[in-house]
Amino acid sequence: MAEEKTNPIAGVAQSVSSQTQAIFDKSSKYHDAYVTIDKIVAGFWERVPYLCIAIVVFIIFWLLSKLFKSFVVRALSNRSYAKQNLVIVLNRVGSTFIVFFGFLIALVIAIPGFSPGQLMSALGIGSVAIGFAFKDIFQNLLSGILILLGEPFRIGDAIICNGLEGTVEDIQIRATTLRSYDGRRLVIPNATVYTSSITVVTAYTERRCEVNVGIGYNDNIQKAKEVILTILSESKNVLNQPGSIVNVTALGDFAININIRWWVNTSQISTPDSISEIQELIVSSFAENGISIPYPIQEQITQITHEHETVKSPS
Repeated sequence: MAEEKTNPIAGVAQSVSSQTQAIFDKSSKYHDAYVTIDKIVAGFWERVPYLCIAIVVFIIFWLLSKLFKSFVVRALSNRSYAKQNLVIVLNRVGSTFIVFFGFLIALVIAIPGFSPGQLMSALGIGSVAIGFAFKDIFQNLLSGILILLGEPFRIGDAIICNGLEGTVEDIQIRATTLRSYDGRRLVIPNATVYTSSITVVTAYTERRCEVNVGIGYNDNIQKAKEVILTILSESKNVLNQPGSIVNVTALGDFAININIRWWVNTSQISTPDSISEIQELIVSSFAENGISIPYPIQEQITQITHEHETVKSPS
């Protein structure tokens, strides 16, 4: 009877022993993986203080770049020889170099065995591929630096570039941003700006205005010219030097064309406003002096033909 009770217990013990052995056998297969994961986790926690130091170092260099920008602005803003774009170049290039240098130092601290020479070697190996991939980016970058150094125009100038016209809002390393006169933002790549012909509308404060007006063939030409010159001389927005010019330019089909040129200071009045002002004064003065401003007249003649029908009465 005792042997019958012992056999089941021995069977259970043997079953548990075999299952335990199977678990150990399976665990031994993944032992290396567990060990590797433990080493990675342990290595990560060992590097956490270095990662924190690297982040602090990078933040310090980022703050130094901000201080460098403010220092450049304060040092050069009061200099009479300092160019606006030169300040922009020093700010952007200098701050970028400081941040990149801080990034390299942070990598050396955070990654064991890393050196800037390894990064340079990697960049050298992939320089050809990088050159093809970032050709347009590098071209715009170099063009932006040359534009900022050469300073063909400044922020706030009105320019015409490649058929696009507007006021310069910003000159970035990659592109130049314009604000068109109808309120649109125009972004032009610096390579296009650098290789295209540019008209700087606001390069000089003195601008010439021009308008054409026609008088009738029965009107007195000299009187019309005197009236126009009087208007220009009495206008406070028209400059005395260079002098105004009023000439007959063409004998049209229905009018004698007179060309009027005068100069204004754009810091006092814009050229469109001055042209509008002078044209209004010319119209009112011509009306007071009996000088006509002809315009083409089209006459339409309508001919009505009446057709008469003869009706024959039945015989």
